[in-house]
Amino acid sequence: MESISLDAIDLALLDALQTDAGQTNQALAASLALSPPTCLRRVRRLQSLGLIQRQVAVLDPDRLAAVVGHGLTALVEISLDRQDAASLDTFEARVAADDAVQQCWRVSPGPDFVLVVGVRDMPSYLALAQRLFTGDANVRNVKAFFATRRAKFLPRVVLQ
Repeated sequence: MESISLDAIDLALLDALQTDAGQTNQALAASLALSPPTCLRRVRRLQSLGLIQRQVAVLDPDRLAAVVGHGLTALVEISLDRQDAASLDTFEARVAADDAVQQCWRVSPGPDFVLVVGVRDMPSYLALAQRLFTGDANVRNVKAFFATRRAKFLPRVVLQ
């Protein structure tokens, strides 16, 4: 793995982009007292280093509910019978490839995985459970918690 060197300006840029990646380069540069060309050069360097994976829009599910319906979010604990590296990797790859799985965490101790799943409704969740869990002979236990309200959602890496 290559050695990456970051200074205070790089960290400030990353932090500012986590807050609002949609701001213009001019606004970003002004907020950090940089010239726009310097700011752009630094952001492109951070992207080329792979520190910025991608830029996405964070949608407001409550405001979208009137248009597309509320949907159903579940936090699902999965325990496998076999925890050897190949079995863990196989399960992880299969669930990570499913569009309904928003997050997949390999955890310890306790269950082997915790998933954040977003589906349209309960029949859709049942279809997902059949597709990913019930049909897998290595899945020993599934425990699902259905979200009733999201109090906080902050996709952010702590930098300092």
